[in-house]
Amino acid sequence: MSNLVQEFNEYRTRMNDVIMSKDNLVIKRLWNLDTNTYAEGALDTKTKEMMGLVASMVLRCDDCIKYHLGKCYELGITTAQMYEIFAVANIVGGTIVIPHTRRAAEYWEELTAGK
Repeated sequence: MSNLVQEFNEYRTRMNDVIMSKDNLVIKRLWNLDTNTYAEGALDTKTKEMMGLVASMVLRCDDCIKYHLGKCYELGITTAQMYEIFAVANIVGGTIVIPHTRRAAEYWEELTAGK
């Protein structure tokens, strides 16, 4: 695993632990809702993660983009599929998404470097 991926995952885990340790009921419920949204249902998990990635790119949330890229990688999304996802995000979000596509491409390259 590259430093870019490892640093993101370690930071996310560490800060999630800090936030959850404060025992805020609203945050717990919101995060549980988020987890349940991506669970298998009428749509499979892979489709939901691809949708989440497009939404994250359009909303321009780099942390969310990295998270969904990691999930897509774990679920076996190919590089060809990933670039179609990037294309959809760019069409929906417009040219403001291009910088986020660059960072997403960089992160995807790091994820797939060991393949």
